[in-house]
Amino acid sequence: MITFIISILLLVLGYFTYGKYIEKMFGVKDSRSTPAYVNQDGVDYLPMSTSKNSLIQLLNIAGVGPIFGPIMGALYGPVAFLWIVFGCIFAGAVHDYLTGMISIRNRGAHLPELAGKFLGKVMKHVVNAFAILLLILVGTVFVTSPASLIHNLIEGRIGMGLILIAIFVYYILATLLPIDKIIGRFYPIFGALLLISSVGVGAMLIFKQAPIPELTLTNLHPDNLPIFPLLFLTITCGALSGFHATQTPIISRTTQREGQGRKIFYGMMIAEGIIAMVWAAAAMSLFQGPVGLNELLAEGGTGLVVSEVAKVTLGAYVGTLAVLGVIVLPITSGDTAFRSARMIIADYIKLPQLDIKRRLIIAVPLFVISIVLTQIDFNILWRYFSWANQATGVIALFVGAMYLYVARKNFWVALIPGALMLYTTMVYILNAEIGFRMSMDASYIGGGVISVVLVVVFFRAAQKARANELPLDVDVSDYNRAA
Repeated sequence: MITFIISILLLVLGYFTYGKYIEKMFGVKDSRSTPAYVNQDGVDYLPMSTSKNSLIQLLNIAGVGPIFGPIMGALYGPVAFLWIVFGCIFAGAVHDYLTGMISIRNRGAHLPELAGKFLGKVMKHVVNAFAILLLILVGTVFVTSPASLIHNLIEGRIGMGLILIAIFVYYILATLLPIDKIIGRFYPIFGALLLISSVGVGAMLIFKQAPIPELTLTNLHPDNLPIFPLLFLTITCGALSGFHATQTPIISRTTQREGQGRKIFYGMMIAEGIIAMVWAAAAMSLFQGPVGLNELLAEGGTGLVVSEVAKVTLGAYVGTLAVLGVIVLPITSGDTAFRSARMIIADYIKLPQLDIKRRLIIAVPLFVISIVLTQIDFNILWRYFSWANQATGVIALFVGAMYLYVARKNFWVALIPGALMLYTTMVYILNAEIGFRMSMDASYIGGGVISVVLVVVFFRAAQKARANELPLDVDVSDYNRAA
């Protein structure tokens, strides 16, 4: 219990200390106009309040990641707490903040455009294809997973087909309509439900004196799977997730002032870390340890664990509300996954989105592909999501490091976590069954060599960019805002 409480306090403290340092080091300019005003179109670019943006950002980045990932990570034991706390403060929140702020400085650009500007034109095309594939997969999975949860919650009273259709209809509307019509109106409510349910579970763990284990570095995984690199790819959204880099630019287009960035981008990642801590602690303490948790996962997957945690901590009725909060997560990330894919493609082919017909030109093919994917078993494809997700995070952190290097600021805050995750991802790819199937020792060495080479390449490119005075920000005229 002490480890759990200290971990929560460290996450909060990280926001007020390291988050403040990152903000100061980056150098916000509240007098600088943001894309919400400069590019205002009433669809994707429009100013919204800090509270709305914060809750939308939280739901955009959350998905089922800060719940399902920590539940799986709990199999390793309390060592998972370390990755959630330090990963969130020094990697994930920095990743989200830099992605959001650099996007704001570049007219709300998405990751492919930022990668092209700061890492080379070839990277723009690579990341564009990579991001769209990732978003379609995420959007599709976030149709089927909430549909399954709803189907189980109502005990099969409505067929899966009808539930899938209803979710798709909602996704289509959320993708096409102006952001303030559906997302801006309902997300604050959904966000409040998520926070209340997570706070409720966490409070009951403390109140009921749940046997949350204290910190140990011992690997407790029943199958003895290695902590490194697997834990770092199992718990992503609660610590560091590249998926966030595809979602954050959505809110960079609705942020009113740069000074709001720490609360919206860094702060909501910290909030996600706290949610991850709650569910990891619950999974560790309520099922007689990793062995009992593993048996429950084998019986009914992470969805069953969520239901059991909610019922044990909050009771049948309130627990049902908590499950609804969990169902909200994939739905609110699924719709913004499709919306983000539409925006990325529109930017790539330079197709303005003010006219709904142009939005349909892009959105219809995306949904057709997704509908086809729901009809086939693509579990093999989804195996690649864990490393693809973290590879995206590496790219975003290297974009941030390049920006800070050229600006002659502390680029190490982005490069160190970026290099760590680069090494982690390389080791996994070299060792995994879906990768090159090398021995772990060989993977450690090979991953290290590849990572060092790529970091050297980064430094050479960064020195060249600084020498050529690469323009960091898009010039915009200042304006007078109403109070």
